[in-house]
Amino acid sequence: MPKAVKDHLQPGVTSFNASAAGCFEIHNQFNKIPQPFHAKQAQDGLNIGNFFLQTDLHPGTKMMLQLPQTTNEAMFLPRQVADSIPFSSKKLPEILNRLSVKEKSAEAELMKKEIEECEEAAMDGESRFCATSLESLIDFSTSKLGRNVNVLTNEVKTGSQEYEFGVGMRKVAEKAVVCHKMNYPYAVFYCHTFTKTRTYMIPLVGADGSKSKAMAACHSDTSAWHPQHVAFQVLKIKPGTVPVCHFLHNNAMVWIPK
Repeated sequence: MPKAVKDHLQPGVTSFNASAAGCFEIHNQFNKIPQPFHAKQAQDGLNIGNFFLQTDLHPGTKMMLQLPQTTNEAMFLPRQVADSIPFSSKKLPEILNRLSVKEKSAEAELMKKEIEECEEAAMDGESRFCATSLESLIDFSTSKLGRNVNVLTNEVKTGSQEYEFGVGMRKVAEKAVVCHKMNYPYAVFYCHTFTKTRTYMIPLVGADGSKSKAMAACHSDTSAWHPQHVAFQVLKIKPGTVPVCHFLHNNAMVWIPK
């Protein structure tokens, strides 16, 4: 089982088919969530310095990068447990009661925003889904990519420094499902896939001499993006003109066909 997946399973669980609902504490994981972290921020690369043009996708390019990682340690619930808990803004009072979260608290407001994020309409060329269990995440990924899939993650430490693109960068997929971890009492991932998007693994050499690898997505068609999208402001371009790339943050899972 990939480490990126195993790290989000409850202790003692070695399979995503695990059950035994009574063994899981689902009301006490919010104390591990220090601050808001929204899917749109993850989708947009989180840090404005993480955007670059596809023409810069070659060895020798230097960028100041910050690849954050949330400290949200919430784990997946078994599917039958997660499916028994509503995940809808219309049922927020029931959700708060079920998870022992006080109404009008900061936690309740954060949960409301995350659920509403999941309920927003997809962009043109995008398919999106918020997975409340590992099984549903895998179901969505395999429905888009086929049954045989791999999962990739960044291999780079957190923090900010200048990096140089190294030799050996490679395109890992013409189509991928990218899943970003959201802030919720149990693990929920905002997963989406775009048409006309390629995913790359880029070797990086840090200013401190460290070597690592990071995932980047390059979108060849940005015509459906909001004109005020931060990428256009940072790169000083207009929607639909040139391909735009961005690095993925360190909590993202990238599912690709084998």
